[in-house]
Amino acid sequence: MVPLPARRALLAALLGPAGRRRLPRHHAPAAARPSSGAGERPEAEGPSRATAMLRHLLLKLRATGPVTVAEYMREALTNPGQGYYTRRGGIGESGDFVTSPEISQVFGELIGIWYISEWIATGKPKAFQLVELGPGRGTLTDDILRVFNQLASLLSKCDVSVHLVEVSPKLSEIQALMLTGGKVQSNPEDKSAYMKGISKTGIPIFWYRDIQDVPPGYSFYLAHEFFDALPIHKFQRTEKGWREVLVDIDPEVPDQLRFVLSPSSTPATENFIQPEETRDHVEVCPEAGVIIQRLACRIEKDGGAALVADYGHDGTKTDTFRGFQNHKLHDVLRAPGTADLTADVDFSYLRKMTQGRTATLGPIKQWEFLKNMGIDLRLQVLLQNSRDTATHEQLLHSYDMLMNPKKMGDCFNFFAVLPHHRLVRPDKKQKPESKSPLPPVAGFGELLLK
Repeated sequence: MVPLPARRALLAALLGPAGRRRLPRHHAPAAARPSSGAGERPEAEGPSRATAMLRHLLLKLRATGPVTVAEYMREALTNPGQGYYTRRGGIGESGDFVTSPEISQVFGELIGIWYISEWIATGKPKAFQLVELGPGRGTLTDDILRVFNQLASLLSKCDVSVHLVEVSPKLSEIQALMLTGGKVQSNPEDKSAYMKGISKTGIPIFWYRDIQDVPPGYSFYLAHEFFDALPIHKFQRTEKGWREVLVDIDPEVPDQLRFVLSPSSTPATENFIQPEETRDHVEVCPEAGVIIQRLACRIEKDGGAALVADYGHDGTKTDTFRGFQNHKLHDVLRAPGTADLTADVDFSYLRKMTQGRTATLGPIKQWEFLKNMGIDLRLQVLLQNSRDTATHEQLLHSYDMLMNPKKMGDCFNFFAVLPHHRLVRPDKKQKPESKSPLPPVAGFGELLLK
């Protein structure tokens, strides 16, 4: 967190007249995805229809035998022809799930304040990249850019650019429309960015298919509901040792899938299960480990920070793999390619995979992070500026969705990756005047307004 006077200035700039914004996006936000499949059963559906993705998987399974849950998720979500995200990606009221940025503008505004707070705390570098992984419809980046625009005088000497990592052609079109008004162009001369444009506020935006394609440099990374959709391996402890959970054809119902256990240990079992593991069922996401390693390496070398907001736990949960369709739980093996598949993020695994290159903070609950960021102050101003009863009620409803522990407040966690020197001063000979305390990190400590 920046020193209190500067912090007040940020909030004041946002809370003043310039901070008033369009009406809330939804009159009746739909429910968020449940945080865990434990103890919850998807609603019964009609006869299973053999989707194109199911037919593809059946052919594959007949040819190769059972596949890992990770391979099944990868096909169902990102297959180039019939994957859920590449084909549709149902975010919002008309889709399969709704996210925090879709519920309230305040969520993205406070995250925008978080990045500016960190930028100030690290000495106001002359340039920074905002890098979002899996930006959805672009709503969160849009809210953040509005905050950057409201604080343009503060950022006037800083070269800001936006870099979106998106594999879905459909979603990248939606993002481009929201962020640039559709004024984008393909980028054949640059093999890394496949599309580029200029935001409505004049900031350059680039699209990439992989985090490795994003150019190096001082960067702020954002991963909101990104890691929970990455493929997981599932493991079960048995009398014969650890066995991997696989997906196979149900022999009794030829056009349906089922879970089976591997008859013996698999390479994933040997590599991903820790000797000290005490749980009987474990989910591991190696891809998340690789990505967090890359982020840690970049932050260690170039500076910046990463903020992760997602469903998750700190190495305590077991079976969290679930499907979501039309805002309801959905059988993960039914009609693959038509539903969102997700599993809670293991933040203890992310912390371990930074391999000590960076410091980490959290996870802390969403309600706590947002309260520390000043959501109550922002709500008060919006309520004071609301002109009608419907807007007033919607603001209170959105606040309740984000903050209520029984809704999104406890489901989501915030986790930060930062350079070590951001939290602990280097052990070098320092001048006496340089020993002032480091500003605490916004959101992860209580905000005190005196």
